[in-house]
Amino acid sequence: MKILVTGAAGFIGYHLSRRLLNDGHEVVGIDSLNDYYDVRLKRARLADLGLPTTDFTYGETYGRQQVPSFRFLRLQLEDRGALERLFSMEHFDYVVNLAAQAGVRYSLENPYAYVDSNVLGFVDLLECCRRHSVKHVLYASSSSVYGGNTKVPFSEDDVADTPVSLYAATKRSDELIAQVYARLYGIPLTGLRFFTVYGPWGRPDMAPMLFSKAILAGEPIRLFNGGDMQRDFTYVDDIVEGIVRLLDHAPGGCIPIEIYNIGCGHPMSLMTFVRELEAALGRSAHYDLRPMQPGDVPQTWADTTKLQRKIRFRPRVTLKEGVRHFVAWYLSDRNPLLNQE
Repeated sequence: MKILVTGAAGFIGYHLSRRLLNDGHEVVGIDSLNDYYDVRLKRARLADLGLPTTDFTYGETYGRQQVPSFRFLRLQLEDRGALERLFSMEHFDYVVNLAAQAGVRYSLENPYAYVDSNVLGFVDLLECCRRHSVKHVLYASSSSVYGGNTKVPFSEDDVADTPVSLYAATKRSDELIAQVYARLYGIPLTGLRFFTVYGPWGRPDMAPMLFSKAILAGEPIRLFNGGDMQRDFTYVDDIVEGIVRLLDHAPGGCIPIEIYNIGCGHPMSLMTFVRELEAALGRSAHYDLRPMQPGDVPQTWADTTKLQRKIRFRPRVTLKEGVRHFVAWYLSDRNPLLNQE
């Protein structure tokens, strides 16, 4: 199969691309390589996939003879002409859209970046999929769409009309746009609501990287809501396993669309996560307790019943095991940001 992975230099996109290549698929990855966080990490991920270490000229395709089944193109979804040319040339069987402007708090400061990438870019992608008869499109949504819901665990059947950040609103908009395209054009579309993904090669603006850096430097870690938060921490390999299994389960029926939670299903307190980090790092943390931030929620918890029923899968990596894997990578020479910040 030939699969387009958007956001291929991102955290989940890198891990998914690696898994698909190991499974014998042909993968074309695209990414804008924006500077929302340190681009060195994105380039290092691509290098780990077999690409040269370079700045990646916009619009130019990169590959290596050692990995002939993987090619990369620096491209924005908002670049309609270039995206259309890519689809006309490659004839993709499947598309997994992981490209997005990430970050809940950043969306309060830079709203246009989220609308351009997460909404307009998504429509551009769906238009190409419509014109080129892609068999199945999977796209990243987020647990943030549940917003102010107080019922837990969060189920796909719950009403999701109370977003508390612009980021969440753009992700919910994508789900509604996908429903329209499935209804009008019969494109099989699967939305993936991810829950607090962590693991090696993760984003430096997320808690595992921020906390590890602070703990090792002897600096306090910032805990919002006084540290009284619960998250459904999900190891990245479990996220990827769910995506891969769903590839061959395209929705059917008159309106071929589905949405799945992909989460661990066992929320943990933020303090529990910190304690696991402390144990793996061999250091104690100092705390800077702060109030709840705008756009944040006190708890996330995935109901994964639907995922288990459809593909007989539920995440298996424990928090202790996952944190141990993350710390091993974080302290290794594979982490391009260690001792360079």
